[in-house]
Amino acid sequence: MNSVLDKHVVLVLNRNWQAINVRTPADAFCQMATDVVTALDIREDESMIPTRWEDWKKLAVRENDFSVGTAHGLIRVPTVVVLSRFSKVPMKRPKFNARNLWERDGGRCQYTGRALRPGEGNIDHIVPRSRGGATTWENCVLAAREVNSRKANRTPEEAGLTLLRRPESPRELPVTQLLRNVHGIPDWEPFLKS
Repeated sequence: MNSVLDKHVVLVLNRNWQAINVRTPADAFCQMATDVVTALDIREDESMIPTRWEDWKKLAVRENDFSVGTAHGLIRVPTVVVLSRFSKVPMKRPKFNARNLWERDGGRCQYTGRALRPGEGNIDHIVPRSRGGATTWENCVLAAREVNSRKANRTPEEAGLTLLRRPESPRELPVTQLLRNVHGIPDWEPFLKS
């Protein structure tokens, strides 16, 4: 069973307060203890007080806070930390998965151009996997289920289909645009793009 120390519930900001990563509380505590990061004490009035490790250990644990037990009592788990020296926003290419493929292709069948609702499309391998086609950005497109079924184990040319555009790997994006608040942590919202 995972403890709270192993869950990715701490948002990491660069020194310009831009979201760049997500860490576990264990990582955050280590970085706080070595002055690599400062935790934000985010209060009910929405004020954000940068707090160093020595002062953080003394903060009271509030009712809805994650906390961990230590020999000296409970310590609140920070939800947001700020790096002391790092100011860049790293770039990253979106991971290949169905959601990101849907986004790249604009939710449209790449053979017919029809806008698809969730459940109406699936991933089509241009060169079928059974014929050596890879599961990559360049070989996969979003296709309407009935079109993909009709195409079956053939190339688009063999099936009499034409791609609307050649599929490409998405460009690199600032990691800030790729971070998602999968745990629904309210303290993260001011720092994440919708």
